[in-house]
Amino acid sequence: MKKVDLTYIGLSLLFAGSCSTHSTATYPRSTNESDSVPVIDLGYARYQGAFDSTNNLTSYLGMRYAAPPLGDLRWQAPQSPASTNDSGIQQATTQPPTCPQAGWGVASSYPTQLTKRAETDTDDGSSEDCLFLNVFIPGNTIPTDPLPTMVWIHGGAYLGGSASMYSGADILRDANNEIVVVIIQYRLGIYGFLAGSQVKANGALNAAILDQEFALRWVHSHISKFGGDPSKVTIWGESAGAGSVFLHTIANDGQTQPQLFRGAITSSVYVPSMYAYNDTIPEALFSQAVFLANCSSTENAMACLRALSYADLQNINLIINAQGFYGTFISPPVLDGRLFTRRPIEALKQGKVNGESLLSVFNANEGYIFVNQSNPMNASTYAMNLFPTLDPQVADEMDKLYASFNSTEQDMLIMADSMFVCPTYYHLSAFRGKGWKGEFAIPPATHGSDVPYYYPSLSNLSADPIFQNPDFFNAFSGAFMAFIVSQNPNDKLNETIATPAWAPYSINRTEMVFNKTGDDEVDIHAKSTEEELLERCRFWESIAPETRQ
Repeated sequence: MKKVDLTYIGLSLLFAGSCSTHSTATYPRSTNESDSVPVIDLGYARYQGAFDSTNNLTSYLGMRYAAPPLGDLRWQAPQSPASTNDSGIQQATTQPPTCPQAGWGVASSYPTQLTKRAETDTDDGSSEDCLFLNVFIPGNTIPTDPLPTMVWIHGGAYLGGSASMYSGADILRDANNEIVVVIIQYRLGIYGFLAGSQVKANGALNAAILDQEFALRWVHSHISKFGGDPSKVTIWGESAGAGSVFLHTIANDGQTQPQLFRGAITSSVYVPSMYAYNDTIPEALFSQAVFLANCSSTENAMACLRALSYADLQNINLIINAQGFYGTFISPPVLDGRLFTRRPIEALKQGKVNGESLLSVFNANEGYIFVNQSNPMNASTYAMNLFPTLDPQVADEMDKLYASFNSTEQDMLIMADSMFVCPTYYHLSAFRGKGWKGEFAIPPATHGSDVPYYYPSLSNLSADPIFQNPDFFNAFSGAFMAFIVSQNPNDKLNETIATPAWAPYSINRTEMVFNKTGDDEVDIHAKSTEEELLERCRFWESIAPETRQ
């Protein structure tokens, strides 16, 4: 594959569900064993999957876990599916349609004036009826001994991504077929995150996070039918998927009942501003959607929005999200007074979290792809665009804090520190003694660079050669698989993996660095977090009320 710009690669991995070049996982059906594939009765539907003899696994693709969020169910909490038992056994052998996608902000500054414009092509094969999940089990029979279960929440900035791009075969192979894998979809963009007072009064805030929780409750109720152990669930996500995992650990003040997972893994956790649902910015975005929909003069704006055609609503989704400041995403979760009553960093200080243990990894150069390299700003100006609620005097402190870096480096570090790096350390502090920290440093180590090392079938998206060293793959992915199975990355499933002992982060601020040498030898070593970085994180923590984090 020819070499392309790193920004494209980061975006491909971030929005792989919407990229025309992405690889969709397929699972060949074994013709001589298809009739023996177990039928799973979920009560409301019966599904039969397909056996993949090449990878020795059975996949159940496109199983509905919630009713279609259409019509009156737009911006409502997910509902249980209607029964389809009368229609017989459904063949779960086709990938589900992706949820409607959108792109990130491209504006040169914030705020930007939103205006109507010509309609955009929305015929991309996506559908609002997208609340499906995929399940993968080892072999072609239901495991007799319940297996630890991993639930993958895809990334994509809460605007893009899908289940179809992630091959459960990759994970099962790395885990020696010792786990069950679930990959979920959820509403995106304004479909999942439209906020404001009228949404709260006439719908559900954070509909997408409610979708995810609904899927986790589905796993709790049904995964045993696939041979999974509902008491040994680990949730794992990358980017916005990791941000979702982060949010589920603090949901319901850490008192979600029943407990839906025991372990959490975050790869490049994404924690943007989390405004109150009726704050100025969420209300402005709602007003913009109403304006673009020609619903401003109606008595019931929500009813008017729900009556829009899919094409019209999707066009609004694309327009609104393109108005954001370059490299940002303006449809994030909000404080809804139900799942989330405190800002994320404030919630972590309470020390109340769902889950027992945490494994967190980020990339060494997280901020690179999100910054406009041709338009660098000084630190205070960039910060004001990134956080429009920031006091100018506080923003001026950025110039001092990042004075030793040039303008482009300042912008990249401010993005990385504020939304990816420092939130990782805040999160670890709530899992004292049961939190492990890693850093992926294989060049270029930009956002998303690590994903092909979990899912090798995605390696065709990489502009740079993947480090094709089996020892590195085994060590890196093996730590995650061990954590899923035993909640400890040191309990290796493969005895040939040569990874140093990995202490919890609470012991000497230990981090495990996954890198290679200049002559392509494996370089995996422990280090302590740099004091300079922690000083910057303490600053970001001190201004979290202003950044709304």
